[in-house]
Amino acid sequence: MPESTKPKSPSIRHRAQDAIFSQVHGGNLVYNTCWEDPRLDREMLNLRSDSRLVMITSAGCNALDYLLDAPAEIHAVDMNPRQNALLQLKIAMIQRGEFDEIFQLFGQGSHPDFKGLLETLRGDLHPFASRYWKSKSYYFRNTPLNPSFYYRGTAGQMAWIALHTFFGSSKVRDYVDALLQVTDLEEQKRLYAHIKPVLWSGLVTWLLRQPMAMTMLGVPRAQVRLIETQFEGGLTGYIRSKMEHVLTEIPFWENYFWRVYLTGHYTRECCPNYLREEHQPTLRERVGRITTHSTTVANFLRENPGPYSHFVLLDHQDWLAAHKPQALAEEWQLILENSTPGTTILMRSASPIIDFIPEFARQRLQLDTALAERTHAEDRVGTYGCTLLAHIKP
Repeated sequence: MPESTKPKSPSIRHRAQDAIFSQVHGGNLVYNTCWEDPRLDREMLNLRSDSRLVMITSAGCNALDYLLDAPAEIHAVDMNPRQNALLQLKIAMIQRGEFDEIFQLFGQGSHPDFKGLLETLRGDLHPFASRYWKSKSYYFRNTPLNPSFYYRGTAGQMAWIALHTFFGSSKVRDYVDALLQVTDLEEQKRLYAHIKPVLWSGLVTWLLRQPMAMTMLGVPRAQVRLIETQFEGGLTGYIRSKMEHVLTEIPFWENYFWRVYLTGHYTRECCPNYLREEHQPTLRERVGRITTHSTTVANFLRENPGPYSHFVLLDHQDWLAAHKPQALAEEWQLILENSTPGTTILMRSASPIIDFIPEFARQRLQLDTALAERTHAEDRVGTYGCTLLAHIKP
């Protein structure tokens, strides 16, 4: 093989970054809220009463959101048992049925007696979840140094650091205060144009380019490399472009994804559906349809074979494609073996183009590019490079 075509081995610096990523996330809760827009997911998925859905758990918000469409089964799969412990805590709180406490915990992001509350849930939680939340009870403590659960976990800690970096300027503080009150898109654009030079100061740009910043946000090096090589302006240009889209093209008054990291809490008017009081009876009736599995998607399918109608894969295949191409091929083989004609697959990527799907799998997929591109442009999160929506061909 000519030297120029040989795959390059990771440099010492890159190997170190991968090791740090594994160390940071191997024993921590990473995501304290889902970073995918379920309103658009539900439009693309078109769940039915006989739907059997396999999805990555993340923070569990979207699994609960999907219940509003009454699918038969939701299998929430995550390699990190702490992510499943978070979903299990949300389910236990919904089953308990005290809405004010649900909103106190996950709407306000704190609780004055979480340890006492946990005692009342002991019989309703998986043993691992019970032990985990007992050890992390301070996550829901409101302190001057850290007022909210939404500034806990690795992504939350990075949000807290970034927030204080942004808030170093009084102009930015004033901008955020005004942004939280805006109800008109033109006013939103005007506010951004005014603050843009300050927002993208050298310090902020430097911070966002640091490998540890991306690591704490749950972005592995494989995704950073995709962005650097495929997006004009590299990582800084990518982040700036995505944030400008969110801050000028997406109505902020209903953007609970960004609001929670700016303020540390939701409001009753701007929050995920699982925190709306009117949905509690429906969710309480249906949460038994969710099952959590602390394993990989591939292992789940090996251990639980059957015809599934929907797969929500988030962006984890970016990492598989870069680090474990054989595992990527195995996962696709198992997905195809456990699908039927018409099965829907929804995934996202840091890249503007998903070109890593194995050829044998690509031949079985019918892409719905029009719907994927339209919803991608309407995404309230706005941080992914692209959305892929596909159906298994007959």
